[in-house]
Amino acid sequence: MIELEGVPELIDPVMVAAFEGWNDAGDAASTAVGHLDREWKGEVFAALDAEDYYDFQVNRPTVFMDGGVRKITWPTTRLSVVRVGGEKPRDLVLVRGIEPSMRWRSFCNEILGFAHELGVELVVVLGALLGDTPHTRPVPISGTTSDPDLARRMDLEETKYEGPTGIVGILQEACTHAGVPAVSLWAAVPHYVSQPPNPKATLALLNRLEDLID
Repeated sequence: MIELEGVPELIDPVMVAAFEGWNDAGDAASTAVGHLDREWKGEVFAALDAEDYYDFQVNRPTVFMDGGVRKITWPTTRLSVVRVGGEKPRDLVLVRGIEPSMRWRSFCNEILGFAHELGVELVVVLGALLGDTPHTRPVPISGTTSDPDLARRMDLEETKYEGPTGIVGILQEACTHAGVPAVSLWAAVPHYVSQPPNPKATLALLNRLEDLID
């Protein structure tokens, strides 16, 4: 059950999502969403139940001390909302988490449930992959969609990829089948500097996102 009593009415909302793991070379994508959340002081309004989607032997919970009390942080996916000011203010729904270990279809349905309830007009999923690209050149960013009309309107590539996919690809296709416009932006990270962080790739994703959603 989705309860959104604490979320105000949103202005032209766009959902921006990124997931740590296979789709996040150099942590470039998750860092981009984390940056937006931090700079615009995002307010978390929901978190998916970690028990439903994560193998805790793969993504282990962490223990920390808070005022002398031991607490546990569970791996999960959180949703927050930020308002971008300016002449044309709009809201971003930020989705940041770890690629789930199981029940991917249910996971995507939950995300889409929030998108529907919040009136999200577009879903943008960020990803980063290892590629044969030198660090001395600008980071290549590719934008893809499964919607031919959206590809023409937003100057994107219509995806032709075949092969193994991660939660980024699954969520994009789930959006397409649900009738929600969806785009994925991919940064190509040099394979020989794959260790995080990669601020250059993160900045490239943020710049392309800025162009995409104006």
